[in-house]
Amino acid sequence: MHSFSVGTTLLLQASIHAVLLSFIFGIIGNFISILVFASPIKTFWTVVKKKSTENYKSTPYITTLLSTSLWTLYGLINPDGLLVVTVNGAGVFFQLIYVTLFLIYAPKDKKIKTAALVAVLNVGFLGAVIAVTLLAIHGDVRLTFVGILCAVLTIGMYAAPLSAMRMVIKTKSVQYMPFLLSFFLFLNGGVWSIYALFVKDIYIGVPNAIGFVLGSIQLILYAVYKKKSSSSDKSTDAIKEAASSAEELKEMQNDGEAGDDVQNNNLNKGSSLPKPSVDRQKSLQKILRTLSHNAKDLQYWAIEAGNHERSSFV
Repeated sequence: MHSFSVGTTLLLQASIHAVLLSFIFGIIGNFISILVFASPIKTFWTVVKKKSTENYKSTPYITTLLSTSLWTLYGLINPDGLLVVTVNGAGVFFQLIYVTLFLIYAPKDKKIKTAALVAVLNVGFLGAVIAVTLLAIHGDVRLTFVGILCAVLTIGMYAAPLSAMRMVIKTKSVQYMPFLLSFFLFLNGGVWSIYALFVKDIYIGVPNAIGFVLGSIQLILYAVYKKKSSSSDKSTDAIKEAASSAEELKEMQNDGEAGDDVQNNNLNKGSSLPKPSVDRQKSLQKILRTLSHNAKDLQYWAIEAGNHERSSFV
């Protein structure tokens, strides 16, 4: 009897520790996720100032609005879903603002497409899911149905940067993959994966574990190609500097030719200045030949130097 009570006490303590740790990681996950949701604020501040969405696409914000809405529904029907509701409720708030700004400031053709997509996904599809969940499905099946939909959408969100990763490998440059976004997605996936382990929620755990792996790969790619990007930037600067120097040399040559013309005119007018010696004429010709290298020659030299520098990293 005594051993039974001790075992029960240990299980109770373990359960309390698990609940406490899950709450802590849930709070951290809320904070990181809200940072991710708030990251486009600077972009939309520019949109408001310019009164135009320019070349920005509305699709990421519309799909994120759908995802956060479904996760909010999942949290509401889940007895342990308080932290899921708080973070995704904040996500719905941010995405609604972004989508509304698109509808206000987008060009007419993009505005029509955005409105149509919102009507199909955020009104039609979301409304149908809510209706089916609340009216046609009951018990644990309800949680399973919404959980699978949420997991699929979250995996799609984490998989979206794959095209950027492919571009990084192809161009050997990280300029197409923002570091902070990759870093926060990595953190977000890791924290929510740990939270899912404590609360034993497979629908939160699987997509965020995939996000953690993809985020890790992005950071590895960033570390690998960062140096090569710096090398490429230096080569580009060298080419620009060489081209600028060539232009200056050409201007100097033109100024020199103009000065020669003035001097020849003065001599033709009867000036008694002595003629330059043969050696001085040859020296002047050498200088002019040096100045006659155009921008294309210097650019070729700079490219060759840049290629040599990049080859040292291979």
